[in-house]
Order: sequence, then structure tokens, then C-alpha cells
Amino acid sequence: MASRRSMFTASRIQAFTYLLGVCPFSIAFLVFINSSVSFVVTDLIGLRDGEGDAVGTLGFADELLALVACPLWGVLSDRIGVRQVCTAGYTIIALALLLFVQAKNVYPQLLLGRLLFSVGGAAVSTMVTAVLPVVTGNACNDAIDDGELESTVGAPSSRLAGFVGMCAGCGALISLVIFLPLPAHFQELGLSPQEAIQYSFYSAAAVALLVSVCCYIGLRDLPGEDGKAWTSLWTAPKSERTHKTYSKDSYSTFIKTRLPYFDQLITALALGFRNRDIFIGYLGGFVARASSVGISLFIPLLVNHYYRMSGLCGEHPTGETNPGDIKRSCPKAYVLASILTGASQLIALIAAPIFGLLSERSRRYHMPLLVACLSGVIGYLALALLPSPDFKGDKGNRGIFLVMGLIGISQIGAIVCSLSVLSNGILNMTDSDVATADNSSNTAENEPALTMGGEINEQRPLLTARTSQPPQQASSLKGSIAGVYSLYGGAGILLLTKLGGLLFDVLSSGTPFYIMAGFNGVLLIVGTTSGLVSHWRASQLVS
Repeated sequence: MASRRSMFTASRIQAFTYLLGVCPFSIAFLVFINSSVSFVVTDLIGLRDGEGDAVGTLGFADELLALVACPLWGVLSDRIGVRQVCTAGYTIIALALLLFVQAKNVYPQLLLGRLLFSVGGAAVSTMVTAVLPVVTGNACNDAIDDGELESTVGAPSSRLAGFVGMCAGCGALISLVIFLPLPAHFQELGLSPQEAIQYSFYSAAAVALLVSVCCYIGLRDLPGEDGKAWTSLWTAPKSERTHKTYSKDSYSTFIKTRLPYFDQLITALALGFRNRDIFIGYLGGFVARASSVGISLFIPLLVNHYYRMSGLCGEHPTGETNPGDIKRSCPKAYVLASILTGASQLIALIAAPIFGLLSERSRRYHMPLLVACLSGVIGYLALALLPSPDFKGDKGNRGIFLVMGLIGISQIGAIVCSLSVLSNGILNMTDSDVATADNSSNTAENEPALTMGGEINEQRPLLTARTSQPPQQASSLKGSIAGVYSLYGGAGILLLTKLGGLLFDVLSSGTPFYIMAGFNGVLLIVGTTSGLVSHWRASQLVS
């Protein structure tokens, strides 16, 4: 079949737009604003005291809003289509970057700009997950039985997930190589530090707007997205009006009840407890996003803490506030942290397509995911127990690079394998799975109505209006499931950031890494249990 011969059911332009547009730039702009916000606070607004608190509050508010916005964008994409959400997301990012450098104070102006960016960032990050089953799946899977569907769509989805992870990693490189050096380049052209920062954000906003246009053009006519547009918010898509016939009353009921937002979200949440692949995907997203914080936040914090406690910070920061300079109170620690995190991300970038290919060969037992989790348990425990994070000196050990490699493998394995497992779970999901989850969230509606006196209302019809509602199909939940996936990821970030940061100060500097080892251990246990259940069921079918 076609899905055996090709990795995509989408066209080349659609696939390239997804891999080279949606995936990398969803990360690139996030890295850019996270790395540049301190310069905006100090050099543009002029805040000298409380810079760390301001930056931390902005980041926390961003993630807190994203926790709500991601599932909402996912549910919305089921109604209007992933193309519209991608376009809107990058347009909002462009607007946020423009407004961000117009702020004259941190509260409320800079905070509002960061929240606007969070809304756009939530849209595009959720669509990275939502578009994957669209470009690899079969929009017309109603006529395909479950066994055939699993064999035809599982492999392309797994392979493509590896390239998604690699392209997302390239997004960080785009930010580091192109966006972040812009202030220094603009200063070399004679602009003041404040103007250099503003023009850097203007340039990034122009790129975001260009990506938005590319998404609008390149993601047109995606499989299964026919007829979805902004007008679908209040009317049925053209494809549904064409292929289905309703009476005047039933069509009116269908428009009112079609894809109800809250029920879509509840159903997607319930599917995580009824479909093993989707649950593992959700949990993998939790671990993957937490891993990104463990690497980008707590490894530099660990190195900085070690250097300060050991009295190795022999240099003092200069008084300059040039955005082209590296302003660190302990430059040696900054250099070591950059080396360690860079080594980890390099290994992750190399391993991404490998995990995609391995996931293709082990779709039932999720062996690549288990290997990634085991690497995480070993790597994070070793990092917490090492006497020094340095690779030289009396206590230094070059084995730290092996530890960083294990952590990088753990991170990219969780990202790629969770996307692969989740996408395969969506594509192999039957309408009966959706109906079961949907019924569990609506059982209360089928109970007898009571009057104010506690008696049963005999005037109520035996069959409620709910029974005449068209059943939700599995294909209508891709965006909602992607939104819940991002919700789990955001919860992982918030939990590790707050709990890990608190215990870092209260207990020891290795506590965040013990927590990460625990997260990976839980995912390892769940994945192993799922594999054993699959093996037992397969043996029962054979016997």
C-alpha cells in the first residue's frame, strides 16, 4: 500500500514545511526569548536590582499560561485545522516579539508581552505533536481494520518522529547561531545597546511572520483537514456537509454538539487511562520536557554551585552592560556548563534519527524508550553522585562526558519515542476506544433527573438528546490529544522547576537529578509493564 512505500501521506511541500518550518522554529524563538530576556530587563528597561526575580517570574508566568493554552489550542485545531493554528501561532509570536521591546517597565508591560508570546508558543509547540499523525496517517482509515492499520502507519510515524526530534534540536542551533549574535552584530554597525536589542527582536519577528506565511501556504490541503477553517467555529466543514445528510433539526443539533470543546479535552484525558500507547506518550512527554529543564537549568546551576563552594571563581564580572558580552559572575563555571550541556545536546542531535529508526522496529514493546529511560536513571544518578562536575583538576573525571551522553540519550529518546508512541496510538485508535472514553466522561448525563424534592422527574425523556449526537471519531481527537501531551509536558517543567529548585537549596545540589532519575524510573516501569502485557496478550492469541 502507499503507506508502505512512502513515509508520508502528505505532499513533499507539506512535509518539508512541517519539518523545516513548524518543528525547528517552535524551539528557536523560545530559546531566543529565554536567552535575551535578561538583556531586555537590564539594558532596555534599566532594571538593576531584582533582575533574577523578574526573569524568573516572567518564565514562570509563561509556563503557567502555556499549561492552559496548549490543550485549548489542541482542541481548537480539531475544529479549525492544524494549518490555521500554526499560522496564528507564528503570527502571535511575531506580534509578541515586536511588542516585547516596546515595554517601559517589567510589570505589567513586559509581563503582558511575555504572556502573549506564551500564547503563540503554546500554539506552535502543540502543533508539532498534532501535525505528526496528520502527515503520516491515513485520513480515510474507517475502511481499514485495526491490524492492517497498525502495520501500515506505525513505521512511517516512528521514523518521522526521529526527524522531528532532530529538526527540533536544529531549532536551538538556529537561535544560537543566527538570533542570539544579532545584538553584537547590530552594535558593530554603530547602534546603541538599546537599539541593538530592539532591532534583534524586530529581525526575529520578521522571521516569525515569514514562517507564518510559509505555514499558511505549505500546510494547505493536509490529509484529513479538508474544509477546516476559521468559519468552522460556527459552521460544519465542507467535507462533512458534502458527505453527510441531515434533516433540518438534526443538522442544527449536530452544529451545536459537534466537537464540544470541554468534552473533547475530557475525552483526550480519559484516553490516557484507557489506551496504553497514549498514556505512555503522555508520560513520555512529561519526562521529556522535565529533561529539558534538568539539562538547561540545573546542570549550569550545579556547576556554578560547585565552583562557588570550592572557591574556584577567580574572576569577577566587568561593569559593562554590552549585550554582546558574556556577563557572568563566574566565567569558568559558565564555560564548563556550556561544554557539558553542549556535549549532551550534540549526542541528542546525533541520536534522534537513530531512535526514530529503532522505534519503527519495536513498536509493540517500546524497547528504544526503555533504553532511553534506563540511560536517564543511570546518567542522572551518576551526575548526582559525582564528587565534581569538572573533567579536569584533582576531583575531575573525564567520565563526566559519558554521563552527559547518557543524559542526552535519555532526553532525545523520551522526546522521539513519546512522539512516536503517541502518534501510533492516535493512528491505531479505534472509534470504540473514543466512544468508551467519551461515555465514561458523560455517564452523569444518562442518570435520571431529579426534581427539587429528590423525586425522579417522569417528564424527562428516556432517551436524552445526547443519544442523537453523531459519535466522535478517532480522527477528530488528534489536536486534543496533542494538547494534553503538551499539558503533561508543562506539568513536568513546573514540577521539576519548583520542587527541584526548592530541594536544591534545602537538601543538596544533586536533588533535582535524583528527581529526574525517579521520573525516568517510573516511565521505565510503565513501559516495561506495557511490554509484558502486550507479550502476554500475543501469547494468548497464539494459544
